[in-house]
Amino acid sequence: MRSDVDDVIKQKIEQSVTHVSKVVFPTTTNHHSTLFGGTALAWMDEVSFITATRFCRKRLVTVSTEKINFTHPIPSGTIVELVGEVIRVGRTSLTVNVSIFLEDMYAEGREEVIHGQFNFVAIDENGKPTPLFEQ
Repeated sequence: MRSDVDDVIKQKIEQSVTHVSKVVFPTTTNHHSTLFGGTALAWMDEVSFITATRFCRKRLVTVSTEKINFTHPIPSGTIVELVGEVIRVGRTSLTVNVSIFLEDMYAEGREEVIHGQFNFVAIDENGKPTPLFEQ
């Protein structure tokens, strides 16, 4: 029975992977002409929420983040792809990893430049934790 549950969870993880591409325009940059960190975090939270919702189709709230690593600045005039994937599933909570990949508009290749984890809890209509899946 457990292997059937594991197979269902694995399939839901695969089906909920989320890819969102964006162009870094000057309106989203800071005084260094690189993507403002707060904008990157908002994009990551949005992608993690979409991923988590696709995974369980429940009402969810972000409860915390793990360490967010910014490894390289993202200049204006580049393309980024955000990729969200569920990496941990609990009874009422789950964790989504989000990576941001940087692409030069006029050259091949891409590089992971930001990654972090977002933790969610499923809630009922009263705002109380509820199981991700019916038993």
